[in-house]
Amino acid sequence: MSTIVQPGATRTGIDPRGPQFTAAITAGVLVVVLATAPSTFATVLLALQTALFATGAVRGVQKTPTAWLFRTAVRPRLSPPDDLEDPAPPRFAQTVGLAFGVVGLVGFLTGLDILGLIAVGFALAAAVLNAVFHFCLGCEMYLLLKRLGT
Repeated sequence: MSTIVQPGATRTGIDPRGPQFTAAITAGVLVVVLATAPSTFATVLLALQTALFATGAVRGVQKTPTAWLFRTAVRPRLSPPDDLEDPAPPRFAQTVGLAFGVVGLVGFLTGLDILGLIAVGFALAAAVLNAVFHFCLGCEMYLLLKRLGT
């Protein structure tokens, strides 16, 4: 799980349910990619998902279209979160998703469909872990790398 900002601390973190919501949408998109691959449709859909990963990796998870959807349509219907999450680990997770998306696109675009399918499968597994179990694999990788580096 990502670093948590305690309730009494400065509230600069993000609602942890936002990345979980994004992961659910991502999982749905990736299921469609796998179900329709190899095809132009699957490649275009994966390109769109990869662009979303890039947005989250470069601008931060709170700046993605799915974060906007969560903030405007879902969040107002929920109670306030118990605590906030440091946005750095989910941002790193988006970078990991971006890497899998790029590898998947390279696979599909070069005719190495099995490479594309495997990359999308790994991204799907990570998205499902987050969406269903609130276990962010990329976030855990971030925290482990941070611990190893200090």
